Amino acid sequence: MKKSIWLVFVFISTLSLAQTPVDLAGYDKKGGAKVGVDDDVLNIVWPVGENENGKIIINLKKGEPLFSKILMGKGENFTEIAANLNPEFLLTVGKRDLTTASGWNIFFDITGYLPHEAYAVILDKRDAKVISQGSRTKIILSDARAGEFSGTMEITLYNGSPLLNVAAVMSTQRDSVAIVYDGGLVSKEQIWKEIFWSDPENVLQSAKAKAKEASKNIAVKYRTIIGESNGGSIAIFPPPHQYFYPMDNAYNLKYTWYGSNYRDMISGYGIGIRQELMGDLRFVPWFNAPPGTQQRLSFFCVLSTDKDGQVLEKVKKFTHDDAYKPLSGYKTMASHFHTEHVDDVLTHRPLPEIPGHVTALKNLGVNIMHLGEFHLFRGGHEYVNQPPKRLFEYQTMFEECERLSSGDFLMLPGEEPNRFLGGHWMNLFPKPVYWIMSRQPNEPFVEVHPKYGKIYRVSNKEEMLKLLELEKGLAWTAHARTKGSTGFPDKYKDEKFYHSDRFFGAAWKAIPADLSQPRLGKRVLDVMDDMANWGHKKYAIGEADLFRLEPTYEIYGHMNINYLQLDKLPEFKEGWQPVLTAMEKGKFFVSTGEVLLPGGFTVNGKSSGETVKLDNRGKAEIKVEIDWTFPLNFAEIISGDGNRVYRERVNLDKTQAFGKQQFTFPAALKDRKWVRLEVWDVAANGAFTQFVWLE
Repeated sequence: MKKSIWLVFVFISTLSLAQTPVDLAGYDKKGGAKVGVDDDVLNIVWPVGENENGKIIINLKKGEPLFSKILMGKGENFTEIAANLNPEFLLTVGKRDLTTASGWNIFFDITGYLPHEAYAVILDKRDAKVISQGSRTKIILSDARAGEFSGTMEITLYNGSPLLNVAAVMSTQRDSVAIVYDGGLVSKEQIWKEIFWSDPENVLQSAKAKAKEASKNIAVKYRTIIGESNGGSIAIFPPPHQYFYPMDNAYNLKYTWYGSNYRDMISGYGIGIRQELMGDLRFVPWFNAPPGTQQRLSFFCVLSTDKDGQVLEKVKKFTHDDAYKPLSGYKTMASHFHTEHVDDVLTHRPLPEIPGHVTALKNLGVNIMHLGEFHLFRGGHEYVNQPPKRLFEYQTMFEECERLSSGDFLMLPGEEPNRFLGGHWMNLFPKPVYWIMSRQPNEPFVEVHPKYGKIYRVSNKEEMLKLLELEKGLAWTAHARTKGSTGFPDKYKDEKFYHSDRFFGAAWKAIPADLSQPRLGKRVLDVMDDMANWGHKKYAIGEADLFRLEPTYEIYGHMNINYLQLDKLPEFKEGWQPVLTAMEKGKFFVSTGEVLLPGGFTVNGKSSGETVKLDNRGKAEIKVEIDWTFPLNFAEIISGDGNRVYRERVNLDKTQAFGKQQFTFPAALKDRKWVRLEVWDVAANGAFTQFVWLE
């Protein structure tokens, strides 16, 4: 009898060791997806569109490909898209320089030039769980490891869309770490018949899949690589903005790959996304990976029964074809470009009639381009010489801006002067203004020049403010708290010029990059809140801070956009005061392009830049219209009382891909002085409003 009991115990123990346990406690049968478990096989069916379903069969046996089958179909009739695919990730780990004052906000780092190690992420399939979260289903697999990093593998399915996300969610306890990652789907068998992509010229290309062909890195448009099988296609692409760590130049660095034995580390034939470790061969900061943070190494897939690369059309919809969607009552503005176009003109280089940066931004749907000229070239341009170089350079800039402004495009002269105020800063005047960054004791502050008309000479911060006041210009902190603005605007928040309404605030860009964050650009979002608590009405405009641009570059991934409330685009010759007015009144929102706020944002009926008086209870009703592509993740209501910052997160995980809806959020804002709103999607794309001021 004892022997029989012992044999049963051994059998049960062996069975439990052989099978991967699946936890379904967090699965909701009413959530849209249907989940079944049969031994070491996990079957999940989810709705991907009208009367259409996706099906994924996950093999939980150790050593076997994770995706046994990926299918699409209607009713019980499914077409196999792919079989025996394994998600693979390579994690490259380097050293973050934390010795500088900017700390984790560093940009001027050269991680790629320093020693680093690459690791394949290994999944041992110890256990699995299925969780329902609103309109999505998440499968979490343990354990994943890569060097000193450990974590899980996650697959997220989105109801209503043939979209899924595959992620290795990894963390380390080591300090001062920076990372990049590559990822993709790999098979030991010949799954794909043909590979498709759009080249940088936006021409669809293809190549026959050859099982033993060494992997190739290719430059593409839309960051997408497609594998086609007998039954259909799978498109792989990264989060469109989160995947790109900041660089000076938005070169197209071959962000996709296909073929065998990728980086001599992945065995088998695959398709996927990749990073160039050396970036643009300038500063290469990679991604922050602070100790204990959950770094999300991920890629998205779109499934389709379509052939001949046509699934790309479905992918392109997530980024509006890599362009900023026109909105009634708004014009799009992109700021801070060091194209050095004036230098190109003056050095008589062969130039096209329409320079590449203009074509590139027009292709993106940019209506207004704000330059940051004279940033690097010829230091003598700052001073009055014979002949006065700076005045001639200004004349050239004004003439070129007028020449290139036409129809639905306005090029605005601008500069990153970086003198007098502290740190780096941008400026914008409502018309052409000639000014020189020096003044000798015997020279006047302002005079009329026989050729250029009124010119100003500035020698200190007081005169800089006076110039801004006289010519109704605006100034703001460029890349606040990082780069050359490390420590700013904090260091001059008590200065007279900062208190002036001529000092606009700061500029937002996703520096640094951190894959553990569900939103982009936390650095400047924090600056916004601090500025509001300091007690002056300041705002934050999106900035690109890019150098050379050409239509074939990967510009969209590095960009953001400002939607200014303008009914009409000003004509250059008439001046562009309406642009500055919209900015200084806070009548705009900032977006990565996928999340839009077309109906504005109001608090008890008052919109951004305005002031609302609340009752004694501090109750408020926030209304916002949101237009989105990727399923939304959350909205966040941020407010402050002059000292503290308060955050209230609103879960939006019931949303599906591609929607437009008016939302109303109740808010308790007693004793608060300001409030603003952010909205973020599952790919960390987002939009944020400017402030509504509270009384």
